[in-house]
Amino acid sequence: SVTLCGELAGKPISAMALIGLGYRSISMSPASIGPVKAMLTELPLAELETFFDDNLMAPAHGLPMRALLQAFADDRSIPL
Repeated sequence: SVTLCGELAGKPISAMALIGLGYRSISMSPASIGPVKAMLTELPLAELETFFDDNLMAPAHGLPMRALLQAFADDRSIPL
């Protein structure tokens, strides 16, 4: 298993991206746990994995992955 430690995992949208890439163990500062946990409890993992399968190599409409992740979250009322 691969783990990631650092501030990147402490931002909900970044944590969502890491989860979509297959990371299952991330660490962050205590202040980041609440917002990331709120995102994770609403995250449909199977849908996120499909989203990454569909968009990782050729993002839809040439949009940046961050914009696509934001739209994914907005469409599902996932708090970021």
